[in-house]
Formats: sequence, structure tokens, C-alpha cells
Amino acid sequence: MLPITIDRYILSELLKLFILSVGALTFLMFLDKFLFIAELIVNRGVTFFEILKILAFISPAILALTIPMSVLVASVAAFNQFSTYNEFIAMKASTWSYLQLMRPVVYFSLIAYLLANLVMFLALPWGNLSYKKLIYNIIQNRADLDIKPNVFNKDFDKLIFLVKDRNDTQMGGIFLADMSNTEVSKVITAREGFIMPNRETLKIQLQLKNGTIHELRKSRSEYQTLNFDRYDLTLNLPAAERLKEEALVGNRELSLKQNLERIEELKKKGLPLNGPQVELSKKFSIPFTCLLFGLMGAPLGIHSRRSGKSGGFALCIMVILIYYIGLISTQNLGRLGEINPYLSVWIPNFVFLGVAGYFTYKMEKDIPFKFSDWIGNRIFMIWEKLRKTIQAVSSQSRPQTAGPFRPSVKQTRSHDLRDLRKNVASKARSGKTDTPRVRPTLK
Repeated sequence: MLPITIDRYILSELLKLFILSVGALTFLMFLDKFLFIAELIVNRGVTFFEILKILAFISPAILALTIPMSVLVASVAAFNQFSTYNEFIAMKASTWSYLQLMRPVVYFSLIAYLLANLVMFLALPWGNLSYKKLIYNIIQNRADLDIKPNVFNKDFDKLIFLVKDRNDTQMGGIFLADMSNTEVSKVITAREGFIMPNRETLKIQLQLKNGTIHELRKSRSEYQTLNFDRYDLTLNLPAAERLKEEALVGNRELSLKQNLERIEELKKKGLPLNGPQVELSKKFSIPFTCLLFGLMGAPLGIHSRRSGKSGGFALCIMVILIYYIGLISTQNLGRLGEINPYLSVWIPNFVFLGVAGYFTYKMEKDIPFKFSDWIGNRIFMIWEKLRKTIQAVSSQSRPQTAGPFRPSVKQTRSHDLRDLRKNVASKARSGKTDTPRVRPTLK
């Protein structure tokens, strides 16, 4: 009964801290999107329901990063707490070995690993595809609504638009001033036109019929006209390219089947395969870090008890930075073809697997961590100095003004002297005087 109770206790603490960490880190990641969402609200009139849908669609891309991070934070924080309150010593005194105490940690890491795989292979492609469609609908609908008869429209990039009448997607009496080329002034007129949406490119195609193109060179020495029966023009909104980039559509967001199909397609065309192969391998390597971070977090949390929670937090930041710096470096080498694309993103995992095995061996044999303790103490010292410096700078920059609710030192002293004089004067009028108390001195 005791082993089951201890396993449940450790697992419950890990899950509780994991949920809190996922929520906090995901919220911090969302802060990067708030400016973009505010711009959509102001410029595109996005509703509150559409904002909720945007947040829901981009959350899988954020969870793919925050889930492995939260595993490390939960493992370090939980075992730091166990070590601080001597619970870890009590567990060891109950004839429990370190490997037996790692059993709930392994269960917890496996749960996070499965959750990360669901996000990478199912939620991420769905979220980005839905986000792409939503952004397109926002672009198309807001652009269509702004095209009004006999009103100059400047919403399109380097293009002035004027129509005489409009009926849904059909327009008549079209006037366009194209300013995309600084060397040539171009004016296009057409009897009628149609708006043709293109969902694949997140752009709006304008099909003009029975019109004329007028071109005038900058030197004004050449002028020409061109009559056409049909002319197709792509309308680019000012933020269309950035909105497309914000949609995060690429190799990383494709499903496993789509990524394999893209690799086969590029292979038939004879194009480089390094990029898709690296992203395909990352779908398996990033969830695997949940297992590594779970096993590494326990010894780091136990040996950071003297530095407290702030020291454990600093260790988490250091480990995450080292891992992702190594991941970015190796994946760039894989994309350039310097190393095998499939193995490139697994190199940091192999290194961290060796470190996790080393930590586990040390903890099982009760061998002291001399080198790692030295590194941890130095990191904690740097963290404390940085924190104290920030506090000192913030306290100096805060103005020390005396307001109506906080009297200054001079005001306080003047009030005390005034009260003392009133007390002495009242006693003198009543004939009562107090003998002053003299502080005795030692001879």
C-alpha cells in the first residue's frame, strides 16, 4: 500500500505543477501575438468570437514548445520541494531506491510524451490549416466590404481603386491606378470586373473585361495604350504577406502524410530534400524531449534545494536554452546538408540522454555531484546578483515624493515639535511641570 501511496503522491505533485507551468508558459507565448491581434481588431474589425478562434487555432503551435518545457519545470520544482522539506530523505529512509522513486516520473513523462505527439501529429496541422482559412476569410470579407461605389479605395497595396457600381462580386466602370512601378505610371480602365478569391494563396484575384491599359514613362517621352478583352490582376492587401507568414504554414505544420508526399514530390523534381526531412524528423524528436527532461529534472531539483525555487528556475532556463540552441544549430546544419538531415535534430537528444543517464547513475549510487553542484552554485550566484541589481535599479528609479497620504520627514518633525510645545504650554498654565529625565552616564 505504501509504494502505491508514494507513487500517487509524486505523480499528483508533478501533474499539478505541470498544468500550472503549461498555463503560465502558454500565456507568455501568447503575449507575442497580442499586438497582431490588436491590429486585426483595429484595422479589420475582428469580433471577439473570431479572436477566440484565432487563439484556439494557434495554441497547438505554442503547446508543441511549452509541453516539453513544462515537464522540466514540473520535475525540477516537485523534487526541489521534496528535498527542501526532507520528504526525499524520508522516502530514501523507507528503503526506497532512487530508481523506484523514478517510476512515477517515468509515468508522468510518458503521459507528456503522448500528449506532445498528439499535438505534433494531429492538433498542429489542424490548427494551422484552420487558422489559414480564418485569416483568409478575414482578408476577403473585410476587403469586399470596403469596395463601395464611387468611393476611392486605398486598402490594396500600391493601388487606388474606384468603381461606379457593384453587385456582389460583379463591378462596373472600374478605374485602377497602379503605383507598383515607380518608372512607369499605369492606369487601367475596364467596363466590368469580377472578384475571384483564391484560398490557396490568401489573395484576391480581380478579373477585368473589355478595358484599356494606359502607360506613361517617368521621362514622359513614351506613352502607350493596350486594349484587352480579359486582364487578371492580383490584389495584395497591405498586411497580406505578413498575415500569411503569421499563419505558420510550412513543412513544420504539415501532417505526417503530407510531409512524406512533399518529400516524394521534391524527389521527383530533383529539388533539395533537406528542409522537409529535417522537419519530418523534428516531429519525432521534440516530443522525445519530454522523457529526457523528466529524468533530468529530478536530480536537478534535488541538488538545487540550497538555492531554493529561484535556483531551480534558473537551472530550468539554462537547460532549455542549451537544448534549443543546440537544436537550432544542428537543424541548420542538417538543412545545409552538412550532416544527415534525419539525424541532425536528434543530436541534442543523444547528448541529453547521456547526461540523464549520468545523473541517474550518480543518484542511484549516492555519488556526490561535484562538477554539477559547482555549475549550479555559479548559476545561482549570477541569478541572485542579477535579481538584486534589477531591484536596486527599480528602487532608485522610483520617485520618493511626499504625497498627502505619505508625509515627508520634515513635515513629521514639525508636527512633533508643535505637539510638544502645546503640551508644555498647557502644563505651564495648569502649574504642573515634569522633572526632565536625564539619561544616566557611567563614570
